[in-house]
Amino acid sequence: MMNRILYYILLSLVLLFSSCAGKEGNLDNFNVEIYTPEYAHGFSILGAEGMESTIIRVTDPWQGADGVISDLLILRGGEKIPAGYKGQVIDGPAGRVVCMSSTYVAMLDAIGSVSSVVGVSGVHFVTNDYVMEHKDRIGDVGYDGNINFELLVALEPDIVLLYGVSGASAMETKLRELKIPYMYVGEYLEQIPLGKSEWLVAISEVVGRRDKGVETFSAIPDRYHSIREKVRSAGIGRPKVMINTPYGDSWFMASTSSYVAQLIKDAGGDYLYEGNSSNQSLTIDMEQAAILTSQADMWINVDGVESIAELSAKYPKFADSPCVKGGKVYRNDRRSVPQGGNDYWESGVVYPDRVLADLAKIFYPGLMEDVEFTYYRKLE
Repeated sequence: MMNRILYYILLSLVLLFSSCAGKEGNLDNFNVEIYTPEYAHGFSILGAEGMESTIIRVTDPWQGADGVISDLLILRGGEKIPAGYKGQVIDGPAGRVVCMSSTYVAMLDAIGSVSSVVGVSGVHFVTNDYVMEHKDRIGDVGYDGNINFELLVALEPDIVLLYGVSGASAMETKLRELKIPYMYVGEYLEQIPLGKSEWLVAISEVVGRRDKGVETFSAIPDRYHSIREKVRSAGIGRPKVMINTPYGDSWFMASTSSYVAQLIKDAGGDYLYEGNSSNQSLTIDMEQAAILTSQADMWINVDGVESIAELSAKYPKFADSPCVKGGKVYRNDRRSVPQGGNDYWESGVVYPDRVLADLAKIFYPGLMEDVEFTYYRKLE
């Protein structure tokens, strides 16, 4: 009798698992919002009732895209690809990831999954400790337009995390041919700091750590808003802020709606250049830059010089500006590598609260005495 009972129990279990295995969902049913970003605009995570699989939907993943949708289906529980689905697919969470931007490495590091990185673009430009310590094991696949696809295939990635600039990535066609899945990451298109940071949730879904991603991200806005409110409630006059130095013959100035302008505003500063409200940086000439700098209380994100003396010698038109004479000039490369990689563009994207704390300390040193600089350093 006992053997018969055990037989029916086992038979029931077999039938149960058989009915679940290979379940094919209806594509139209993937309308359950598993995660809807609060700050980011470029992605969402969708599911279907009764299904374990999820779709990461990326919208308009490059500059100028209009109505472009790029989906990644993550299959789970033996479920099949829904009929009519035409996007990218991975079978289960990705364990081997190639990152075409070092920012994605920082996002994986933030959720404790940086060991899943098997390839990067420009390994010597990555500041992440894990990558630097494992350069001999992490492949450098090259840059968009000059990719070592032979190496890429040898790395056996489950997915390539990539980006498009003014159109689809040049890698896309070849990756499709090689049947290597990919996902666009559009964090650079987000205009607000917390929007960029929230993309770590999308990446955490790729590697099967959504809960950790949500937990990690949820603490960041709390810290960010706490710093912003501390500055606002202090009631101190707002310093005027100039940014950047020439890049070749061009001096790029961010839009008033940009990531940088938002950070300056939230840290209690006034961004000086109001002549650009577009969604991209514009150039100004040296004469205009000199006028703006002469009005600035602070000058941040300078490059190409290591001291006030070198700055004054290289750009003599700016030497008499109050911010230069007062020594209130700052670089944002405190955490960088000799080849040029800068953690400001890696973990600084993930943790805008740390960048905000740095800026608040620059603008109001007396208010932020307990803060140690993470990304910024003062030119002496």
